[in-house]
Amino acid sequence: MEVVCDHCGAKLKIPDEKVPKDRKLALTCPKCREKIVVDTRRKSARPAGEERPKEAAPPPPPPEDLRDDAADIGFYEEGVSLALVLGRDPGEADSLREAVEELGYKCVTAENTRRAVSTIRLHHFDLILLSDGFDGVEAGKSPVLQFMNHLSMSVRRRIFLALVGDEFKTMDNMAAFAMSVNLVISRDDADRCTPILKRAIADNERFYKVMKDMLLEVGRA
Repeated sequence: MEVVCDHCGAKLKIPDEKVPKDRKLALTCPKCREKIVVDTRRKSARPAGEERPKEAAPPPPPPEDLRDDAADIGFYEEGVSLALVLGRDPGEADSLREAVEELGYKCVTAENTRRAVSTIRLHHFDLILLSDGFDGVEAGKSPVLQFMNHLSMSVRRRIFLALVGDEFKTMDNMAAFAMSVNLVISRDDADRCTPILKRAIADNERFYKVMKDMLLEVGRA
């Protein structure tokens, strides 16, 4: 889908698979930062033989409830490594965001579970850092984790998912396996998040490189 910003004229190309069907979307222009509204809902077909009206009246503004429900999609430059940081509270989110930015990621945050899941649906994130207690929900019942667990394996293995919580021991592989994440970090070690993530992500990349090489050999990659 190609979208043209009415404010600055910038042309934006969005992969069709990233655009929800039958919804009204609010896009953020990467150049002028103004909102662009796109309606992907199907238009009703005209009965056979009915002539096209010569002059259509301008459509009324969308109802307030539809504007509130619109998905807000940001645009990011191609090749940028994206990270989604979901902190338990704004202070923790800022601290985790700073740690992740030191690794060279462009960080995105979400204020609640609904926005977090919508953001994951619309973007590919190289890293997702989820805090136990995000949006008032404990990790074991987190809709974010449930959504991640339902992704196809080919998509899921491209995302490094880390979980921060009080009850975890940092880099406990068994706990990470039990929670279906790549890494667990004790909240007591949050101040060392940058080196911990750097090491764990490097280990994960080495593991999947070996697996990808094997798949290439058998023609399945």
